[in-house]
Amino acid sequence: MKSKVAQPIAVICTFTWIGFVCAISFLEAWLKFRAPGVTLPIGLGIGRLVFAALNKVEWVFAVAILISNIRTVRKISISPFYIIALLFLMIQTAWLLPALDARAELYITGKTVPHSYLHFYYVIAEGIKIIALFIFGTKLFKPEIAN
Repeated sequence: MKSKVAQPIAVICTFTWIGFVCAISFLEAWLKFRAPGVTLPIGLGIGRLVFAALNKVEWVFAVAILISNIRTVRKISISPFYIIALLFLMIQTAWLLPALDARAELYITGKTVPHSYLHFYYVIAEGIKIIALFIFGTKLFKPEIAN
């Protein structure tokens, strides 16, 4: 059985998006703190820059997927899995990243930072977003039925 891809740009963006999130959130984020000479304030400063950039790139992917869908289907007909990923991206952009950024700034400037579950929420949001994007991306491959 062959597969047909109706939206190749959406497929590329979806799986590249997954790769970016996995590489940064689940690899770079904690590895930087293991590098010699990287203190917690330096690591937090790097993290703030990296996650701000990742968030912007994620929005580029999200918009590219939406445009691909509109150009291919000629209307907005997006999978609920894309909507889930988009919803979690919105939550991260509007609430989690600004809150984490503020906490990092407090720590960098030497202030006391109270305990919080924000990092845990962020990791959970990343996991849900990746799963939703993966399901969305695999559904973009449609089996070609032989006549």
